[in-house]
Amino acid sequence: MLSLICKPKTKFNFYNLRNFFSKGIKTDYLDYSHRYLPQTGKSRREMLKEMGLSSINELFSDIPKNALIDKFDKFDYDKMTEEQVFNTVNNILKKNTDVSNLPFFLGGGVYKHNVPSTVDYITQRGEFLTAYTPYQPEVSQGTLTAIFEFQTQVARITGMQVANASMYDGSTALGEAVLMACRSTRRKKVIVGGGVHPHYVQVIDSMTKFSEKVECEHMPADLHGTQIEKLIQSVDKTTACVVVQNPSFFGHIHDLERLAAACHKHKALLVVGFTEVLSLGAIQSMGEMGADIAAGEGQSIGIPMSFGGPHLGLFATSKKLMRTMPGRLVGETKDIDGKRAFVLTLGAREQHIRRDKATSNICTSSGICAVAFTVHLTSLGETGFKELAYLNHNKACKLAEKIVNEIPNIKLINDKFFNEFTIQLPFNYSSQRITKELLKEGIVAGLPLGTLYNGKFDDHLLVACTETNTDEDMDKYVSALKRKLK
Repeated sequence: MLSLICKPKTKFNFYNLRNFFSKGIKTDYLDYSHRYLPQTGKSRREMLKEMGLSSINELFSDIPKNALIDKFDKFDYDKMTEEQVFNTVNNILKKNTDVSNLPFFLGGGVYKHNVPSTVDYITQRGEFLTAYTPYQPEVSQGTLTAIFEFQTQVARITGMQVANASMYDGSTALGEAVLMACRSTRRKKVIVGGGVHPHYVQVIDSMTKFSEKVECEHMPADLHGTQIEKLIQSVDKTTACVVVQNPSFFGHIHDLERLAAACHKHKALLVVGFTEVLSLGAIQSMGEMGADIAAGEGQSIGIPMSFGGPHLGLFATSKKLMRTMPGRLVGETKDIDGKRAFVLTLGAREQHIRRDKATSNICTSSGICAVAFTVHLTSLGETGFKELAYLNHNKACKLAEKIVNEIPNIKLINDKFFNEFTIQLPFNYSSQRITKELLKEGIVAGLPLGTLYNGKFDDHLLVACTETNTDEDMDKYVSALKRKLK
């Protein structure tokens, strides 16, 4: 039978118990309502005072009033039961569109793939979920082993010699690749191809904006995938690196061997980005085509879409460039008894002794996402990885063929693609309009390109098809699209 050690002066009903926790113990040390928020009311007040502000509203005074949300001020938690709060919030969440069972053809950097239950089961184990950064190898062998396996897998699928212990996401990984290329070559000029995801380009610009050692030159959007020859001609002895994406943002698959040769001829580096890591199970890897750095997104393996994050940045390079690589590297060694062991071999970042000479400001890795990636890829194996890739490709080919054959005047832009392709709608029909109309019918039609290019390519739609799309999904999509384009 449960009992309180201290005997209260007043009758101890439910409401007194609540007051006991909210007032009886100092909330600066115990605050059950903010379990995962480290700041207490006292510390927030101290920060505001230091900034010369009297309230949190003053901190946000520059935000236009019409952009502020005040709906949650209507919640009166003190007068609501837990069940009432739960039901109220749940009714708000119901306004979101549940896409889990809808025909879903949206890609553009985040993809809907099946994540086997094995991944969740293993990653939720305490030794993985709560494991801290492995500074002390003697007590972190499990974490270090998982990271080592992850690095090995990334190096294998990208065709590179070495990979780091993961990064935040694909866009920041590609931005770090650009900075690394400039460090390694001691040159400023960076040529960014027109097939790179526009969001990735924005991140590159943000990360290099205040660096005097980087000058970015942007190629126009490569809608038709014909820009490789221009990139080859643009490389000269002042070029630090050329940045391309394969498959490109528009879905095109490129042979990059000639571009790699042109870069190396002028002692420049070829940086290849990617958003769909599953493509590496079907197409030639970056390393096989001569790339110096491969950087991109690993979300497709083991990680759900999660409204855009957290995701997983993959980064691989050559052994020659290893010491200029950002992040950390786990290596294999032997312990005092001669047994196989793992240790943090390389960690040239700001928290270590190099300080201002650190190669990167990356402070951590996406550890739990990296474990999920490793668990999923291990469960697939090399054969399963390739089979899943070809399954995606075959489904995309089937959908593209149905669209072109059954809908008059629609145009397929790509001649080669993996599981994502671009279509041009007839009669200058707005892709933004078509996606809104199909969403009303319960179909997520794809990514309207006009939203990312300021209205340009507004009649173009980027469509992704993965193993999660059934024949029924495809039939429903093509039928609805055909009806709307009449």
